[in-house]
Amino acid sequence: MPEVVVETRSLTKKFGAFVAVNDLDIRIEEGSVYGFLGPNGSGKSTTIRMLCGLLAPTSGQALVLGMDLAREARRLRKDIGYMSQKFSLYPDMSVIENLNLYAGLYSLSGAEKKSRIEEMLAFAGLEDRTEDLTATLSGGRRQKLALGCAILHRPKILFLDEPTGGVDPKARRQFWEVIYNLARGGMTIMVTTHFMDEAEHCDRVAFIYFGSLIADDDPVALKRKLPGSIYEIGGPDTMSLLAKIRGNANLPLLDANFFGAKLHLLVRDEYRFEEDPAFEGYAAKKIAPTMEDLFVHLVRSNRTKGE
Repeated sequence: MPEVVVETRSLTKKFGAFVAVNDLDIRIEEGSVYGFLGPNGSGKSTTIRMLCGLLAPTSGQALVLGMDLAREARRLRKDIGYMSQKFSLYPDMSVIENLNLYAGLYSLSGAEKKSRIEEMLAFAGLEDRTEDLTATLSGGRRQKLALGCAILHRPKILFLDEPTGGVDPKARRQFWEVIYNLARGGMTIMVTTHFMDEAEHCDRVAFIYFGSLIADDDPVALKRKLPGSIYEIGGPDTMSLLAKIRGNANLPLLDANFFGAKLHLLVRDEYRFEEDPAFEGYAAKKIAPTMEDLFVHLVRSNRTKGE
């Protein structure tokens, strides 16, 4: 069994009367990619900042590499890498100045410092742009440089907070290849993302909503928990089609949402959409559920419970 290298026990963070993270229990295994999902303001970034030792929890406990963050955060810094959604770079400093700054923060010096900076310049494809201001780089280059700064000291655990926001799809795909390679090399990675296709490829995915954990499992097992089947259906006017679907009292509809130009419907398993004469002529087909289908259902069902 892989070793558990990150564990929280009833981890809670309050800002005054506002509960940002509520009684959180998660476990992350060594060498895995752990996706942490939730709507904006759900507590993702607050959780990561606590696990990095940047925020003190109000109550509960966080263990990283077996050490309690409340007492040993300073000792853990050499084993943790952190990349924020703003890429953690200084835009008015050059590429090499950013790398030198992080090397100093991680106490790298001499030959090791020189070697690691050269490796990260090659990794980011910036060997000939060392004196360029970071602000002048493309989103993809800044992203790679920020990751290079975060792993300069070869951390055992890497925390990534929305690392692919603001970059093009090609840069996103390339970035995830890097993440997989790091995990294959033994690094443990916790990543927050709002891209559901990225969550599909994590070893384990947790959903947080209004500070509370509402699901935590591998992607295949999570999708099996949907209480029905997903149908995709399209038409010339999806708004009217959705109204017709919701107005059909015989349709055992559990959920419905727009998915591009089509609708995804969650219906009870016994129902056969393609056999319903009320929808004859529509291109309805049963499909495998996506993480987005699961995410929408979880958020809506938990919102209803909260209300």
